[in-house]
Amino acid sequence: MKKLQVWWPVLFAVTLIVGMWMGFSLRKNIPDGQGFFGTPKKASVQEVIDLLQKKYVDSVHTDSLTEEAIQSMLGHLDPHTVYIPAVYTEAANEDLNGNFEGIGIEYYVINDTVNAVNVLEKGPSAQAGVKMGDKIIKVGDSVVAGVKITNERIRKLLRGPAGSEVAVKLLRNGQPLDVKIKRGTIPKFSVDAAYMISENTGFIHLNKFSRTAYEEFMAALEDLQKKGMKKLIFDIRGNGGGILEEAVDIADEFLDQDKLILYTEGLHAKRQEYHCKRPGLFEKGALVLLIDEFSASASEVLAGALQDWDRATIIGRRSFGKGLVQEPFELSDGSQLRLTVSKYYTPSGRNIQKPFDKSKEAYQEEVYDRFHNGQAVVGDTAVHTGKVFKTIIKKRVVYGGGGITPDVFVAIDTISYSNAARPLLYYKELGKFVYQQYFKHPETYNQYKSAADFEKGFSITSAILDAWAAEAGAGIDSIKSLTNADREALNRRYKSFMSQQIWQMNGYYQFANTIDKTVLKGLETIKTLQ
Repeated sequence: MKKLQVWWPVLFAVTLIVGMWMGFSLRKNIPDGQGFFGTPKKASVQEVIDLLQKKYVDSVHTDSLTEEAIQSMLGHLDPHTVYIPAVYTEAANEDLNGNFEGIGIEYYVINDTVNAVNVLEKGPSAQAGVKMGDKIIKVGDSVVAGVKITNERIRKLLRGPAGSEVAVKLLRNGQPLDVKIKRGTIPKFSVDAAYMISENTGFIHLNKFSRTAYEEFMAALEDLQKKGMKKLIFDIRGNGGGILEEAVDIADEFLDQDKLILYTEGLHAKRQEYHCKRPGLFEKGALVLLIDEFSASASEVLAGALQDWDRATIIGRRSFGKGLVQEPFELSDGSQLRLTVSKYYTPSGRNIQKPFDKSKEAYQEEVYDRFHNGQAVVGDTAVHTGKVFKTIIKKRVVYGGGGITPDVFVAIDTISYSNAARPLLYYKELGKFVYQQYFKHPETYNQYKSAADFEKGFSITSAILDAWAAEAGAGIDSIKSLTNADREALNRRYKSFMSQQIWQMNGYYQFANTIDKTVLKGLETIKTLQ
């Protein structure tokens, strides 16, 4: 024991030193502004808010003040770092998640009555017996017909947690009908259309990169290959992006070996590379990718990778120009901060982010400026702010900064129409009008078995034009002033909306693609590719 007592001071000293070292090491894990023992040091913004709550002469809505302070602070950063208040987070995340919870119908409010326009096949409403054309007059205890119901109000009544039940009173052919609908998880599809556009060429349109985008894309690709697809036109026009990993997985299906798809890097984020990981389903075969000024973010990741590896021919107009990566952070009150944490770079090393040194409004308006300054008509390769790069295989010139420039430019349609046609062409309620026309004359439309048959066999009548003009407030007399070009444009527009009404988005694209200049250029180009 005496010998052990001699060593006690030494053991105590060693323990003290180790404890001090561990304490110093743990300091880096303590949030900024907080003491070692957890005593918080408030930021000036929080101190001001506390003083307002305790000392201000009148009552203050500090939540709104906090939101305004956050928005003002973020206004000095890049345009894609955004704060989403708690009340909007669920809606904001629906597109990314690829689903929501509800009953599975699309509806219009017509004459103060909710009409079921489309019923999701095998969805909750379909299983309960709801049919297209049914009128909803009561949801639970709430009457929804003849009470000036709003879209927001009916949405809140119909949506709810999956598994919950809602009682709905319908009106079908003038007869009341009571149904109980068990809510479920309703998909928000990323793939709008997938069909054989020619004997050996498939067409796929992807509207966003949600969490289900890759899964949907693979199902569409496999189905088309079973139908004999050897070549593919992949349309991502209007696709504003979404989840980066979904774009990477889709790119992997086109690129072989372990090719680099992109890499990301930021001040606080180390370089992270994304490579191909598996054999792709379409590594061989002619590929055309369609883009436009509204193809952004993840769309540009995909386009940049395929262009840099000379894997696809890019057709259309210059993409949006977003080369930044956001990471979502959930805040304690349920709100969300989507913070830009890094930049992404294509395989050749280019970042395609366009300048944002002016206001956020100017940044967003830059896209629309292209329609006014001629870039959308004559091409816009001269406006790039970044340096020149080379593609990896064929050493073709590509650009950094300002988006992805297509290999084949297609100008926007600049055909002008008469003053008589414009109120009809740009009538915001055209979808409702088409829906009503369908149910007034179902025999006229149900004789066509496909959108292709409808495109060939149907032409708009004078009676429809008269009704359309009356609905749009243009007046029947204006029909007499329509030119032949006007009438053809109205015929195409009506038929495209009716194709969507009957055959959903797949039908819409099957019709619209027959007159779409970019798609037609894609078909022309892909014939020359092996």
